[in-house]
Parts: sequence; C-alpha cells; structure tokens
Amino acid sequence: MNIYVGNLHYDVTEDDLKSLFEEYGQVDSAKMIMDKYSGKSKGFGFIEMSNSDEGQAAIDALDGTELKGRNLKVNLAREKSESDYKKPPRHKSYNR
Repeated sequence: MNIYVGNLHYDVTEDDLKSLFEEYGQVDSAKMIMDKYSGKSKGFGFIEMSNSDEGQAAIDALDGTELKGRNLKVNLAREKSESDYKKPPRHKSYNR
C-alpha cells in the first residue's frame, strides 16, 4: 500500500516518517520528495506498507495529526496517470 504524506515541515526526514508509521505496522520504505535543483524537501513524501490493514490504520490515525507544528495530510497515494507525465506546452495569451 502506497501512502501519500503531505504538509510536512521541511525539516522532517525519511527516518522521522518511518518511525511515525512504524507505530502502525511494518514500513517497507519511506521516501521524502526533494527538489532536484536545491536539494531541499518539497514538503511531501510517500510511505510503502505491505499490509493494507496496517496502512489503512495509519492513514485513519495520522491524517490531521500534528508533526513539527504542521497538520499532516495522509491518504492513499494515487497512481500517476499518463497526463501527469505529458504536460501541454505553455502558450502566451494576448488579450486585446
């Protein structure tokens, strides 16, 4: 089960996330999403848990809870669609 964790404080680490979710079951992986240019956290990440019941218990318990002064957004991660990979070109708009 892949779980999205958003509204994270920028100081939260993958170890912090893993520790938080391990209270609800076996965590297979914890991944913070980092900006590829600055190397800083983007404020969200993903947790992978192999047991769906444990994952759902973690979602139910942790959504809206506070971590380092921020209320977490925790829900089932959605799969990327093809449209997420292909963004249309940006065109300038000239209003006359």
